[in-house]
Amino acid sequence: MTLGDFFNVLSENPSIVIFYFIAVPLSALLGWIFGRGDGHLTPWKYFYCAIIYFACVPGIFAITLSIYQFLFERMSVNEINIYTQILPIISMVLTIWLVKKNVALDQIPGFGKLPALMVIILVLLALMWALDRTRIIAFTGFPFFYVIIILIALFVVIRVAMKRLAR
Repeated sequence: MTLGDFFNVLSENPSIVIFYFIAVPLSALLGWIFGRGDGHLTPWKYFYCAIIYFACVPGIFAITLSIYQFLFERMSVNEINIYTQILPIISMVLTIWLVKKNVALDQIPGFGKLPALMVIILVLLALMWALDRTRIIAFTGFPFFYVIIILIALFVVIRVAMKRLAR
């Protein structure tokens, strides 16, 4: 099964997607109602951590997919899939907003890693787009192992640069 096949299955069965992306913010809303003022305590902050990851991983993927399709495949805005490209982003924003009403996001374990991941993905997409637009020809004489080393080194350089910018 390819990623396109997976998106087609999701589009053909929208009830599953709609249920998931309504259940996640609804869970955050219920956590806000029942745990009002206690969001910084141990059971609630791990609940919010799980809810945020359930919302943000598909949301970040949807943002990345949309950017890729607009920049590299030159997809039209009319071809956007509501279930796989818009609904995850709306669910992510709504979930973060609801969680933020009850607890400071820096008190949630692991939340600081999500914005850093998103910045790294966006920087790598920008570099790939720049390389695509400049029409730099890749030499096929390079062993694949060297390409992997170059990509890992590029990832490390970007991560170190982002840490220095965050200071």
